[in-house]
Amino acid sequence: MDSLPPGPDLTARAGRYMRQPTGYRAFLPAPLPPQPAVRLEGELYRLLSGADRALGRLDGSIQTLPNPDLFVFMYVRKEAVLSSQIEGTQSSLNDLLAAEASILSPERPKDVEEVVNYVRATNHGIARLAELPLSVRLIKEIHAELLQGVRGSHLTPGELRRSQNWIGPSGCTLTEATFVPPSPDDVPAALGDLEMFLHVPSDLPTLIQIGLAHAQFETIHPFLDGNGRIGRLLITFLLCQREILLKPVLYLSHYFKRHRSLYYDRLQAIRDSGDWEGWLAFFLRGVAEVSREATETARRILVLREEHRAIVTTHLGRAAGNGHRVLEQLFQRPILSVADVGS
Repeated sequence: MDSLPPGPDLTARAGRYMRQPTGYRAFLPAPLPPQPAVRLEGELYRLLSGADRALGRLDGSIQTLPNPDLFVFMYVRKEAVLSSQIEGTQSSLNDLLAAEASILSPERPKDVEEVVNYVRATNHGIARLAELPLSVRLIKEIHAELLQGVRGSHLTPGELRRSQNWIGPSGCTLTEATFVPPSPDDVPAALGDLEMFLHVPSDLPTLIQIGLAHAQFETIHPFLDGNGRIGRLLITFLLCQREILLKPVLYLSHYFKRHRSLYYDRLQAIRDSGDWEGWLAFFLRGVAEVSREATETARRILVLREEHRAIVTTHLGRAAGNGHRVLEQLFQRPILSVADVGS
């Protein structure tokens, strides 16, 4: 079974709804790990084992690439597009690549800069992990990069919210919301508890810790905008920090987008009935599925690169050296200007 059978002792397992002075109820999350503890048995244990194996194969396949960073370069951009589309942007991968190549087009969506920011926030976070542990401080830095100069930039980038936010259908009021995160006064302490959970030694498997942390972050919803994108990035950052992946090549936005309703339902079931097991089963299935897809993508990139190298060698003769250099540039940046090729 995916879920732990609900019972009266589990309803407050993830936290409780607290009545606020103005009458609405906001959810105050309990510190991690859950109590009673996560039941790692049966189907959940099998899913964990499968996700671990799929991640291991992905990490190994990336290391076989002649230049893993070329794969990472494009994979980060694909994730930036998908994660931003979940938040309502219309930009495509081609729009992003054209923007980065400084190719201006009147048809280019105006929200492409949000996707460019996502790429910059990802790269900033990965670079900072070499010198700073994943912490509230780093999360704030990433958030500031994400919202700099784009839609939401007026909503205090890099700062925890000081007003109440809520989640629900477009145009709904606070009292009509599907979910109301903790009050702003409770956010710093809740994030502090999450940071402690990430750094205190634990017997919990790493993937279980990461799944718990993502859900907890989304429940806290500490910013006025950008919470979904930051929460999805945390998964990848934690996988890299824990050295499960040597490169940032696992992103779950495509899986979450494909199963969007179930994603939100599983998160809400944690808050309403303490069903951490149901969420973790959903999360682990996503890790395994996306890992397998990324592994196959890496294999196909390697085959494509070798096929193109053979064509260049066969048809360009003495100019093959220059051709190979341009080819490598194209694998890193598929849209190039004439000046880029000339240099």
